[in-house]
Amino acid sequence: MLHIIKNDTVKVISGNHKGKVGRVLKVFPKTNRVIVEKVRLVKRHTKPRSQQDQGGIIEKEAPIHMSNVMLVCPKCSKPTRTGVGELKDGAKVRVCKSCKEMLSTD
Repeated sequence: MLHIIKNDTVKVISGNHKGKVGRVLKVFPKTNRVIVEKVRLVKRHTKPRSQQDQGGIIEKEAPIHMSNVMLVCPKCSKPTRTGVGELKDGAKVRVCKSCKEMLSTD
C-alpha cells in the first residue's frame, strides 16, 4: 500500500521546492515518484506534430521522489506520517499518525 495516492494534498519537505503545497496528479509506484500540481515546473521545447498543432516552449510538471513529499491530513491540516489501519471487514486503510483519522483510499 502506498502512503501517497492520486488527488492527495502533499507538502514538499526537501529540495528546491521545499514548503510548496499541491495536489498529486499522478503516481509512479515502480520508481517511487509523484507529479505534484504547480511543483517542479520544467520547460519543454516541442515541435508541432501536424498542421494544427502549435510548437513552442511548454511548461509542465516533472516527477518528484515520494520521500521528498509529506501527506497533509484533511482533518488536522498538518503534514503527517501515515500508518496502516484495518477495518472490521479486513480491508486496509491509511491512518493519520497525529490525529488517528482514517484517510480515503480512493
